[in-house]
Amino acid sequence: MEQKEKKISKAIIQRLPRYYRYLGELMSIGVDRISSGDFSKLMGVTASQIRQDLNNFGGFGQQGYGYNVRNLYEEIGKILGIDRVHNIIVIGAGNFGKALAGYSDFEKRGFRIKALFDQDSEKVGKVYSGIETLPMERLKGYIKENNIEIAALTVPKDAAIELAVILKDTGIKGIWNFAHTDLEVPDSIVVENVHLSESIMRLSYNMKSRSEEA
Repeated sequence: MEQKEKKISKAIIQRLPRYYRYLGELMSIGVDRISSGDFSKLMGVTASQIRQDLNNFGGFGQQGYGYNVRNLYEEIGKILGIDRVHNIIVIGAGNFGKALAGYSDFEKRGFRIKALFDQDSEKVGKVYSGIETLPMERLKGYIKENNIEIAALTVPKDAAIELAVILKDTGIKGIWNFAHTDLEVPDSIVVENVHLSESIMRLSYNMKSRSEEA
Protein backbone atom coordinates (compact mmCIF):
# COMPACT_ATOMS: atom_id res chain seq x y z
CA MET A 1 0.00 0.00 0.00
CA GLU A 2 1.36 3.40 -0.96
CA GLN A 3 2.06 5.80 1.90
CA LYS A 4 0.04 8.98 1.69
CA GLU A 5 2.02 12.18 1.26
CA LYS A 6 2.48 14.00 4.55
CA LYS A 7 0.20 17.01 4.96
CA ILE A 8 2.22 20.16 5.64
CA SER A 9 0.49 22.93 7.60
CA LYS A 10 -0.12 26.34 6.05
CA ALA A 11 1.88 27.97 8.84
CA ILE A 12 4.99 26.01 7.86
CA ILE A 13 4.52 26.81 4.18
CA GLN A 14 4.19 30.51 5.04
CA ARG A 15 7.51 30.41 6.92
CA LEU A 16 9.49 28.68 4.17
CA PRO A 17 9.83 31.78 1.93
CA ARG A 18 11.19 33.71 4.94
CA TYR A 19 13.75 30.98 5.58
CA TYR A 20 14.72 31.14 1.93
CA ARG A 21 15.07 34.94 1.96
CA TYR A 22 17.19 35.01 5.11
CA LEU A 23 19.42 32.21 3.84
CA GLY A 24 19.95 34.18 0.62
CA GLU A 25 21.00 37.20 2.67
CA LEU A 26 23.42 35.06 4.70
CA MET A 27 24.96 33.73 1.49
CA SER A 28 25.39 37.27 0.17
CA ILE A 29 27.59 38.18 3.16
CA GLY A 30 29.64 34.98 2.97
CA VAL A 31 28.11 32.93 5.80
CA ASP A 32 28.71 29.21 5.11
CA ARG A 33 26.93 27.62 8.06
CA ILE A 34 24.60 28.62 10.86
CA SER A 35 23.21 26.97 13.99
CA SER A 36 19.48 26.72 14.58
CA GLY A 37 19.99 29.04 17.59
CA ASP A 38 21.63 31.80 15.54
CA PHE A 39 19.12 31.29 12.75
CA SER A 40 16.27 31.65 15.23
CA LYS A 41 17.56 35.06 16.32
CA LEU A 42 17.48 36.28 12.73
CA MET A 43 14.07 34.79 11.99
CA GLY A 44 12.32 35.75 15.20
CA VAL A 45 11.07 32.19 15.80
CA THR A 46 12.43 29.59 18.21
CA ALA A 47 15.21 27.19 17.28
CA SER A 48 12.83 24.36 18.12
CA GLN A 49 10.29 25.71 15.62
CA ILE A 50 12.92 25.88 12.87
CA ARG A 51 14.01 22.30 13.53
CA GLN A 52 10.40 21.09 13.59
CA ASP A 53 9.60 22.90 10.34
CA LEU A 54 12.61 21.53 8.49
CA ASN A 55 12.15 18.01 9.89
CA ASN A 56 8.97 17.82 7.84
CA PHE A 57 11.20 17.74 4.77
CA GLY A 58 14.13 15.71 6.08
CA GLY A 59 15.85 18.01 8.57
CA PHE A 60 19.00 19.04 6.67
CA GLY A 61 20.97 19.93 9.82
CA GLN A 62 23.87 18.14 11.53
CA GLN A 63 24.28 18.00 15.28
CA GLY A 64 27.27 20.08 16.36
CA TYR A 65 27.51 21.70 12.90
CA GLY A 66 24.15 23.35 12.26
CA TYR A 67 23.00 24.03 8.73
CA ASN A 68 25.03 24.44 5.58
CA VAL A 69 23.57 27.73 4.34
CA ARG A 70 23.89 27.12 0.59
CA ASN A 71 22.63 23.53 0.78
CA LEU A 72 19.62 24.53 2.88
CA TYR A 73 18.90 27.46 0.55
CA GLU A 74 18.90 25.13 -2.46
CA GLU A 75 16.80 22.47 -0.72
CA ILE A 76 14.14 24.97 0.33
CA GLY A 77 14.17 26.31 -3.22
CA LYS A 78 13.34 22.80 -4.44
CA ILE A 79 10.58 22.43 -1.85
CA LEU A 80 9.06 25.75 -2.96
CA GLY A 81 9.39 24.76 -6.61
CA ILE A 82 11.61 27.73 -7.46
CA ASP A 83 14.61 25.71 -8.58
CA ARG A 84 13.33 26.20 -12.13
CA VAL A 85 11.80 29.02 -14.17
CA HIS A 86 8.04 29.73 -14.05
CA ASN A 87 6.64 31.85 -16.88
CA ILE A 88 4.08 34.47 -15.81
CA ILE A 89 1.73 36.90 -17.50
CA VAL A 90 0.16 39.92 -15.81
CA ILE A 91 -3.41 40.71 -16.84
CA GLY A 92 -4.14 44.36 -16.20
CA ALA A 93 -1.59 47.00 -17.20
CA GLY A 94 -2.66 49.59 -14.66
CA ASN A 95 -0.35 51.07 -12.05
CA PHE A 96 -0.20 47.89 -10.00
CA GLY A 97 0.30 45.62 -12.99
CA LYS A 98 3.14 47.81 -14.23
CA ALA A 99 4.69 47.77 -10.76
CA LEU A 100 4.69 43.96 -10.78
CA ALA A 101 6.31 43.96 -14.20
CA GLY A 102 9.07 46.21 -12.91
CA TYR A 103 9.88 44.17 -9.80
CA SER A 104 13.32 42.72 -10.57
CA ASP A 105 13.39 40.24 -7.67
CA PHE A 106 10.80 38.02 -9.40
CA GLU A 107 13.31 36.95 -12.03
CA LYS A 108 15.94 36.27 -9.35
CA ARG A 109 13.49 33.87 -7.72
CA GLY A 110 12.74 32.06 -10.97
CA PHE A 111 9.53 33.88 -11.91
CA ARG A 112 9.78 35.38 -15.40
CA ILE A 113 7.10 37.84 -16.44
CA LYS A 114 6.72 37.36 -20.19
CA ALA A 115 3.94 39.80 -21.10
CA LEU A 116 1.28 42.20 -19.87
CA PHE A 117 -2.29 42.04 -21.17
CA ASP A 118 -4.92 44.76 -21.22
CA GLN A 119 -8.19 45.49 -23.00
CA ASP A 120 -7.39 49.22 -23.29
CA SER A 121 -6.24 49.83 -26.88
CA GLU A 122 -4.20 52.84 -25.73
CA LYS A 123 -2.06 50.57 -23.52
CA VAL A 124 -1.64 47.78 -26.07
CA GLY A 125 1.79 47.93 -27.68
CA LYS A 126 3.28 49.91 -24.80
CA VAL A 127 6.39 48.50 -23.14
CA TYR A 128 6.81 48.74 -19.37
CA SER A 129 10.10 47.67 -17.77
CA GLY A 130 10.96 45.85 -20.99
CA ILE A 131 7.67 43.92 -21.08
CA GLU A 132 5.20 44.44 -23.91
CA THR A 133 1.47 44.93 -23.39
CA LEU A 134 -0.61 42.67 -25.62
CA PRO A 135 -4.34 42.69 -26.50
CA MET A 136 -6.72 40.33 -24.71
CA GLU A 137 -7.54 38.63 -28.03
CA ARG A 138 -4.09 37.04 -27.94
CA LEU A 139 -4.40 35.73 -24.37
CA LYS A 140 -5.33 32.07 -24.95
CA GLY A 141 -2.91 31.53 -27.81
CA TYR A 142 -0.05 33.26 -26.00
CA ILE A 143 -0.48 31.10 -22.89
CA LYS A 144 -0.27 27.88 -24.88
CA GLU A 145 2.53 29.01 -27.20
CA ASN A 146 4.78 30.32 -24.40
CA ASN A 147 4.30 27.68 -21.70
CA ILE A 148 2.73 30.18 -19.29
CA GLU A 149 2.09 28.61 -15.88
CA ILE A 150 0.91 31.56 -13.79
CA ALA A 151 -1.48 34.43 -14.49
CA ALA A 152 -1.39 37.43 -12.16
CA LEU A 153 -4.73 39.26 -12.10
CA THR A 154 -4.52 42.98 -11.36
CA VAL A 155 -7.99 43.81 -12.59
CA PRO A 156 -11.33 44.77 -10.97
CA LYS A 157 -13.46 42.09 -9.31
CA ASP A 158 -15.93 41.55 -12.16
CA ALA A 159 -13.14 41.23 -14.72
CA ALA A 160 -11.29 38.71 -12.51
CA ILE A 161 -14.39 36.49 -12.31
CA GLU A 162 -14.72 36.53 -16.12
CA LEU A 163 -11.00 35.82 -16.54
CA ALA A 164 -11.18 32.81 -14.22
CA VAL A 165 -13.68 31.25 -16.63
CA ILE A 166 -11.43 32.00 -19.62
CA LEU A 167 -8.23 30.77 -17.96
CA LYS A 168 -9.56 27.41 -16.81
CA ASP A 169 -9.25 25.94 -20.33
CA THR A 170 -5.82 27.37 -21.19
CA GLY A 171 -3.52 25.05 -19.25
CA ILE A 172 -2.71 27.69 -16.62
CA LYS A 173 -1.57 26.02 -13.39
CA GLY A 174 -1.78 28.95 -10.99
CA ILE A 175 -3.59 32.26 -10.58
CA TRP A 176 -2.10 35.03 -8.45
CA ASN A 177 -5.26 36.96 -7.69
CA PHE A 178 -5.08 40.59 -6.55
CA ALA A 179 -8.76 41.25 -7.19
CA HIS A 180 -11.09 41.62 -4.20
CA THR A 181 -12.98 38.41 -4.84
CA ASP A 182 -12.57 34.67 -4.45
CA LEU A 183 -12.44 32.77 -7.72
CA GLU A 184 -14.08 29.49 -8.67
CA VAL A 185 -11.65 27.37 -10.68
CA PRO A 186 -11.05 23.64 -11.29
CA ASP A 187 -8.95 21.70 -8.78
CA SER A 188 -6.16 21.59 -11.38
CA ILE A 189 -5.58 25.36 -10.90
CA VAL A 190 -4.08 26.71 -7.69
CA VAL A 191 -5.24 30.18 -6.63
CA GLU A 192 -3.28 32.45 -4.30
CA ASN A 193 -5.50 35.32 -3.20
CA VAL A 194 -3.76 38.54 -2.17
CA HIS A 195 -6.26 40.80 -0.44
CA LEU A 196 -4.44 44.05 0.28
CA SER A 197 -7.36 45.47 2.27
CA GLU A 198 -7.29 42.47 4.61
CA SER A 199 -3.55 42.88 5.07
CA ILE A 200 -3.83 46.53 6.09
CA MET A 201 -6.70 45.68 8.46
CA ARG A 202 -4.46 43.10 10.15
CA LEU A 203 -1.82 45.82 10.44
CA SER A 204 -4.40 48.12 12.03
CA TYR A 205 -5.43 45.43 14.51
CA ASN A 206 -1.84 44.72 15.52
CA MET A 207 -1.13 48.43 15.96
CA LYS A 208 -4.24 48.77 18.14
CA SER A 209 -3.27 45.73 20.21
CA ARG A 210 0.27 47.04 20.68
CA SER A 211 -0.97 50.44 21.87
CA GLU A 212 -3.37 48.81 24.35
CA GLU A 213 -0.52 46.75 25.79
CA ALA A 214 1.68 49.85 26.30
